[in-house]
Amino acid sequence: MSGFLAGLLVAVLPLLAAGFWLGRRTARPAGLAGLGTDVEHATFETLHTASLATPPLRAGLTEETARKSARKLRSLLGTDALCLTDRDQVLVWDGVGAHHRAEIMERLAGPLDTGRGEAFPLACDTADCTVRWAVVAPLTVDDRVHGALVACAPRESAVLVRAAGEVARWVSVQLELADLDQSRTRLIEAEIRALRAQISPHFIFNSLAVIASFVRTDPERARELLLEFADFTRYSFRRHGDFTTLADELHAIDHYLALVRARFGDRLSVTLQIAPEVLPVALPFLCLQPLVENAVKHGLEGKADKCHIQITAQDAGAEALVVIEDDGAGMDPDTLRRILAHEAGSTGGIGLSNVDDRLRQVYGDDHGLVIETALGAGMKITVRLPKYQPGVHSAGRLAPK
Repeated sequence: MSGFLAGLLVAVLPLLAAGFWLGRRTARPAGLAGLGTDVEHATFETLHTASLATPPLRAGLTEETARKSARKLRSLLGTDALCLTDRDQVLVWDGVGAHHRAEIMERLAGPLDTGRGEAFPLACDTADCTVRWAVVAPLTVDDRVHGALVACAPRESAVLVRAAGEVARWVSVQLELADLDQSRTRLIEAEIRALRAQISPHFIFNSLAVIASFVRTDPERARELLLEFADFTRYSFRRHGDFTTLADELHAIDHYLALVRARFGDRLSVTLQIAPEVLPVALPFLCLQPLVENAVKHGLEGKADKCHIQITAQDAGAEALVVIEDDGAGMDPDTLRRILAHEAGSTGGIGLSNVDDRLRQVYGDDHGLVIETALGAGMKITVRLPKYQPGVHSAGRLAPK
């Protein structure tokens, strides 16, 4: 898909430049006088105008995004008027002749159904109206027509028909990218829901049972554990933001470990070594806690003696290096490979594969989990978190690209 989109953009932009040069009627700004030939000026202006229209369109086709992009799109075509529609209404009209809105929507039924462009004369009794001809170019995403770009001009023009079609294709690419962004966001949200669903009912029941066991013998201890449980569940089930800070994630892990230690007592010991300078680093929400839960599970499984877990977070230049290590039962490397490849079935470590997938989606394939393990040798998981990554902000959602 990405290769197709890139190829389409490469093919469309030169045609936009040519259409801009032929159709644009405004004078070239004097500030561009030293940039080269007239063709280079036209290309520069076209690319610059297109870049200004891109951010709104990457948020989808709505009244607000149409309003923000319409004037830039009309500038690309050099027309008297331009409107953007969805399947039901005119979202925005930029330029003269807005009284043609109803007529335009009546004539859109065919192009919206067939996905084919169309040009037709406009009926108008207003003597000074310069809008006499309309060119309709459908906006399609995955072979579905979402709306139309309509360019209006004083007269029929073959150049305008072709240019409007190319601009509509470019707008459709932006809408398709917006659809992919929304799909990616929905996927991330689904993965977080999957992680939340994995918070074991046994862990919840065991935590509450431990808390209950202290109610009579040590009420203050029971109160403290109940607050730890409340804080952990509040963090795990929060509904805002795709990202958090390393400080917040470690704080939630601390609540989790307090409940685990209350259950297992001195069988579990934990060492934390955290560099203060990496605490503000942003990372995907619920990214480290499943790894610590995995360490607890495999550290205590099949062992009657003690288990030690070490969590370190170090400054590594442009990255924060987080290592979670246990001295538990370990895992067969082939089993681990199948888990990360989603080949282990429902009994596999969904938490490990989920975290690995999300790290790769956010930071790239070279930032997946690095896991060292063997049967009887414990497990060491290394996570590399870039200190800055476009779109990664702990205070909110994915930033627009």
